[in-house]
Amino acid sequence: MTERTLGIIGGSGIYDLAGLQDRREVVLETPFGAPSDALITGTMAGVKMAFLPRHGRGHRLAPHELPFRANLHAMKQLGMECVVGISAVGSMREHIVPGHLVLVDQFIDRTRGRTEESTFFGDGCVAHAHFADPVWEPLRQVALAAARRAGATVHDGGTYLCMEGPHFSTRAESRLYRSWGVDVIGMTNLQEAKLAREAEIAYTTVALVTDYDCWHQTEADVDVAAVIAVLKQNADLARRVVVEIAQGLAAAPPISARGCMAHALLTAKDAVSADARRRLVALMQQYLG
Repeated sequence: MTERTLGIIGGSGIYDLAGLQDRREVVLETPFGAPSDALITGTMAGVKMAFLPRHGRGHRLAPHELPFRANLHAMKQLGMECVVGISAVGSMREHIVPGHLVLVDQFIDRTRGRTEESTFFGDGCVAHAHFADPVWEPLRQVALAAARRAGATVHDGGTYLCMEGPHFSTRAESRLYRSWGVDVIGMTNLQEAKLAREAEIAYTTVALVTDYDCWHQTEADVDVAAVIAVLKQNADLARRVVVEIAQGLAAAPPISARGCMAHALLTAKDAVSADARRRLVALMQQYLG
């Protein structure tokens, strides 16, 4: 039977993962620097797992400071075929209430200063990943069913607008994004989705709604204290969802994104620089020759 593997990247308020058997802390280095923190490995429901707090324990890293490439490379090093990014978001829709979960299926990129953190490629090797559907649908379905079993009020599908941060939106921006049909807004998950695709890792997002951003006429504008209060309420729910995802993954057919980059490499194999080859060997050795 194929071993199931699952990486969890915990967002704001989620800095540890209880319930792991054979728990071990792993410190890794990557060609792209160090990850946000040490990774915690173990097993749950027979699934080999790795947990990484996105912002580091103690929440030390702002969204624009996150080592996205190192984080996803570390998951690849540990053999994670599937990765779930758990993220705090603001709601852009009246019916998506703080405390709800959204299993998003699309992204819009409004970041500006993170180009170097959004791809493993360039500087000696060029590739273009197919990204029309930015989350891995079989994994999203496992996470959706898991959230329902965990007792969450969960929305099936939605568009996540990834903003630059660390500031929250202006009121004009918030109203503009609503006019685009955006469902939730956050600061982190798009880069993870892009890099997971390049690393041939199946990726999906579990978005935990904490607030109404600042578009809402009757709700208070978003502030950190209000977000933290909802985060604490959501933390136990997020942990229950993770347990259910592990159990669902154990029972599901194997999920893998291997092969999705087979036709993405444009640089001729003999033209890939030695430095680029060193950076990419763990990600796509089979395509570099």
